[in-house]
Amino acid sequence: MMTEPTDTPAAKPAMGMLERRGIEAAILKPVYEEMAARLGEAVAQEILGAAITRAAVESAAAFAATEPNGTSLTSFAELQPLWTKDDALRLEVLHQDETRFDYNVTRCRYAEMYREMGLGHIGHLLSCNRDAAFCTGYDPSIKMERTQTIMQGASHCDFRYRVDKPQG
Repeated sequence: MMTEPTDTPAAKPAMGMLERRGIEAAILKPVYEEMAARLGEAVAQEILGAAITRAAVESAAAFAATEPNGTSLTSFAELQPLWTKDDALRLEVLHQDETRFDYNVTRCRYAEMYREMGLGHIGHLLSCNRDAAFCTGYDPSIKMERTQTIMQGASHCDFRYRVDKPQG
């Protein structure tokens, strides 16, 4: 099987979010464990959650800044391959148009990875809590509703995105 050359940055495929989250979690694990030992689980989780939420908003704003025609629910949905790369998520799209994007996640390798790393109890902070914050940073008119996640024991995650204002 032929592969593309990867000796230049332009030739390298973009890192998927699953790989990125694994690297981040490996770095954050000892920091979190030290915070929990010194400050207690509740405070450590509060600090970690706040830091990751802020990082998600900032990351989303950077994505939004690269949109040549501005942000929309359509451009937001076009980012999904970064999160699904490497079979990280299996999605069942229920509805998709300019004002609504509904899907269920039926397999979440992020949850599997965090559990394998011994971080299942904070996996929601490391990944799931980023989702709504990402919307805020990307385009505040995009609202997300989710009532359950695989990370916290459900059979699937139910993502429901809406746009509060007309596009354009």
